[in-house]
Amino acid sequence: MAVKLGYKNVYRDPYGYPEWQARGLPVASAPAGLAQASEEAKAPGPLYGWAMIWTLLGIFAGGMALNLTPCVYPLIPITVSYFGGQVSKGGEGRGRLVVHGLCYMLGLALTNSALGVAASLTGGLMGAMLQNPIVLVVVAAVLVLFATSLFGLWDMRLPSGLTQAAAKSYTGYFGSLFMGLTLGVVAAPCIGPFVLGLLTWVASMGSPWLGFIIFFTLSLGLGLPLFFLAIFSGQLEKLPRSGGWMIWVRKLMGWVLVGMAAHFIRPILPGHGGTILLAVVALAAGVHLGWIDKSQANFRVFPLLKGIAGVAGLVLATFLVASWAMRGEGVAWQPYDEKILQEAKTLEKPVIIDFYATWCTPCRELEEVTFHNAAVVKEAGSDFVMVKVDVTKGGNPLYERLLQQYGVKGVPTIVFLDASGKERPDLRLVDYLPPDKFLQHMAGIKDVPIKN
Repeated sequence: MAVKLGYKNVYRDPYGYPEWQARGLPVASAPAGLAQASEEAKAPGPLYGWAMIWTLLGIFAGGMALNLTPCVYPLIPITVSYFGGQVSKGGEGRGRLVVHGLCYMLGLALTNSALGVAASLTGGLMGAMLQNPIVLVVVAAVLVLFATSLFGLWDMRLPSGLTQAAAKSYTGYFGSLFMGLTLGVVAAPCIGPFVLGLLTWVASMGSPWLGFIIFFTLSLGLGLPLFFLAIFSGQLEKLPRSGGWMIWVRKLMGWVLVGMAAHFIRPILPGHGGTILLAVVALAAGVHLGWIDKSQANFRVFPLLKGIAGVAGLVLATFLVASWAMRGEGVAWQPYDEKILQEAKTLEKPVIIDFYATWCTPCRELEEVTFHNAAVVKEAGSDFVMVKVDVTKGGNPLYERLLQQYGVKGVPTIVFLDASGKERPDLRLVDYLPPDKFLQHMAGIKDVPIKN
């Protein structure tokens, strides 16, 4: 995926994937030594480390929760009975049952992972469009529309012919594979809006491998409960009966989509508007799911689950507001000016130039986390000159010249100049970096002797 920043021949993936060269897209000429820096600049994108782990765990939990929706839950006894019937026909034991379950999960994973990869391949178009605030609002509106379906305001219906074809039953291992392949079609009225919302998010990242992993994880969450119930089919009678609690789970998934919509429009909101919006969504979800919703169930733990969901929403909202209210002052940036750079050379201070745009997700993450870290702020205020170049809107001849001068392929790009005004290409950043790692870069530029 490559995104034009509004300046001619300058491209960049807003999520940090340096793929523009592989796709043969034109780029600005890079200064000497940038090749060395590019190796360090190949950051793993928006999902890596603990962020990747927690995101995948959340998606896995979401897949498991989809089993509790009114369209999937009634299929559990049917699916388990089907597996049992296949084993009895073959005259073999639990080993065949395991193979049938694996075939079912493979079919489910193939369908969903193919959807994830296909969505991510549209990322170049989606990423370019996501620079436009109108497009962000439209995407958020679509997610909210899907959420209203999960809230029960309307039903998603597929053509009856497609539903009937997907509901056909076949024997043998192919039958189990076919059931997994077509589960999404049969259960589309409940899981379709959530899956489509997730597809929108995956498309915005534009990474096929992330699309595959995300939807493969979703498939595991959706298929593992059925797999274990098929193996231990004698425990089926212990499952709670269908009831209003499944409508509650469906509404829970609807609030997840509303949260995703808030995430999409966050870059276009001024100041801390995005954080406040997410806090409002968390608060509304907690109050609705915990106390306003009147869904009931025939098992005692359900009121406890509703209470936990409500308290979780309140805690999350409180945490978001507190993190915003208690956050200290950020780095004091100055707009680019040649006089500032000359003054920095006179004072023998290194310079950090941040090429930034409001629609850029890693840019905002850097600003909200790294550049509000107390240690980074102290270091920047005492020993550095901090300069910001905001390329959110095109048409500024000075900024266009700077993009060409520094070989900036996109945002975020952070350029480190030593005390003599020379760039350190090996320190250049083109993605989010946590505060501790950023402090290491700051220490690295300070250790360079002055070049006359």
